[in-house]
Amino acid sequence: MVRAIDTFVNVNMGSVERPPWLVRVAEDYFNRADAIFKDIEIPELIEAMDRAGVEKCILSTTAEAPAEHVLKFPRAHPDKFVLSLSMDPRNGMPSLRALEHLVRNEPVVLARITPFMVGAIPPNEKEYYPVYAKCIDLDLPIAINTGIPGPPMPGKCQDPMYLDEVCVFFPELKLVMAHGADPWWDVAIRLMIKYRNLCLQTSAYAPRYFPPQLIQFMNTRGQDKIMFASDHPVLSFERCVKEAQELDLREGVLDKFLYANAERLFFSGRNPATGATGG
Repeated sequence: MVRAIDTFVNVNMGSVERPPWLVRVAEDYFNRADAIFKDIEIPELIEAMDRAGVEKCILSTTAEAPAEHVLKFPRAHPDKFVLSLSMDPRNGMPSLRALEHLVRNEPVVLARITPFMVGAIPPNEKEYYPVYAKCIDLDLPIAINTGIPGPPMPGKCQDPMYLDEVCVFFPELKLVMAHGADPWWDVAIRLMIKYRNLCLQTSAYAPRYFPPQLIQFMNTRGQDKIMFASDHPVLSFERCVKEAQELDLREGVLDKFLYANAERLFFSGRNPATGATGG
């Protein structure tokens, strides 16, 4: 039986605002709007996790307005659920204060920024730098979406090459490329070879479509760099775990991809410089 940690899960898509681009990507890109736009309750999610062998999930909400529906999951099952917090770097200090407050009081293991959703500002611009510095102080990884987005929104801002100078300036920053890196896989792989603290999660990217160069990297120098994620319910646990098991991976690599790499990065304990403990 496989074991998995899903590093990108949504449970309140029925309650979130639905801008036209979000509706269009659900209807035209994933063809499953009814399954995506709903709130998921705790028993339903646990049942789906158990069917697929998913032991833990990182649930998505926002730093400045965290959803109570999401917060109740880790409060009820702290062994199964932790949180990631999406941020808008244009909001400055209020966002940073909100992030630190939640890190001190909830089981937050990850910050997130989606460049195309924050004015298409590339992640090497000045608005991001205070967030990066705060994440280093909190010893908190941060995920930045890379690759051309599925929605009909600007994509150039998510070229992984923008992270090159970020990694140079913030070598301590634990940085995760989210949603794959299509069509810039070769650039993303080269950057991960170059920078120790840069890795990638495969959220919203079905394993059956992983490009050959990613599989090669996972089997060789990138065994500790690539982490499983479904973006459930955008893609289901069961589909993604099943397709992951069908990948041509060397012995031991599947467990690293599905479980061990995320366990090490997100669940091995933090050492924040500010004294924040998340408890």
